Amino acid sequence: MRKCNVSALPALFSAIASQMTLYLPTANKNGGASFTEWTDGIDYCDALRTEKSPKELFFPQSEDLAAFKVSGKSIEIKDIRRDTEDFAVFGVRACDAKAMDILDRVFLTEPRDSYYANRREHGVIITLACSRPDENCFCTAFGIDPTTPGGDISAWKTEDAVYFEAQTEKGTALLDSLTALTEDCDAAAVDAQKITVQKILKKLPLSDLNTDAFGGGKTKDLFDDPAWETLSESCLGCGTCTFVCPTCQCYDIRDINTTDGGVVRYRCWDSCMYSQFTRMAHGNNRNTQKERFRQRFMHKLVYFPENTDGVFSCVGCGRCLAKCPISMNIVKVMKTVGGESK
Repeated sequence: MRKCNVSALPALFSAIASQMTLYLPTANKNGGASFTEWTDGIDYCDALRTEKSPKELFFPQSEDLAAFKVSGKSIEIKDIRRDTEDFAVFGVRACDAKAMDILDRVFLTEPRDSYYANRREHGVIITLACSRPDENCFCTAFGIDPTTPGGDISAWKTEDAVYFEAQTEKGTALLDSLTALTEDCDAAAVDAQKITVQKILKKLPLSDLNTDAFGGGKTKDLFDDPAWETLSESCLGCGTCTFVCPTCQCYDIRDINTTDGGVVRYRCWDSCMYSQFTRMAHGNNRNTQKERFRQRFMHKLVYFPENTDGVFSCVGCGRCLAKCPISMNIVKVMKTVGGESK
């Protein structure tokens, strides 16, 4: 394990940025935090959670896939893919690091998504353990320990120092390049912080939330639950929950004409909460808000774990709790459909 003084963080960021592009949380105009490319003079924001997860750095909200040039009856296909340059992401919380594992199970399963795989290959994730989880946190319900965040390099921040421990070969290579700015140390301060945070976690309002009523094989038990009707009545179908979610992976593919007579094919994030989601020539197979609402939460809590060795497609980051305009979220679903309110 290695450490550096908090006052040395700008120099550490500069050293990383000299080797590769560095992204880290910075304060935004909304009063929150967003992952931003680091340049000299940018201040790191030690927010508990960013408004959107670092997912966008690996699975962009919109990206071009291919281009076409049409001339008469002939079509020229242009491969516009480019190798991603190496980059690092600092300040990734344990929940968001776990979300990357969930995305890997989707995009790195054959047939692999070459766009996502390229970014994962070149990206180094430097996680940061949580020191002050809040009332919207419920990652422990999904077996995540926010004091042991994982990633390629795990980091812990105290009042006066930041501690680093490499977890992968990529992490080791990067940390070894920073020896001039860090020093060897023991884990005493980290262990003390873990004990303090574990005590906080036990006192949080959602500390008793569990997934016992959900998982693979529960479709028949939950699909026709009358609670879906009641829960979905207040849903606006705005899609906010899907766009801030670190594990949502649905996208649409569209073509757009260019001014030179060509066509660019691109993909962009989509939401199962939208009425036109998966719309086909015959129409939509989920025509009501109830059906769309149910699909979102059944996928996260039942369908996904049924197909991925019991891994849920939620990491308890709390973003949907904080951002939903009518305070309808996965926790309410779990407590209601899961039986707590019955």
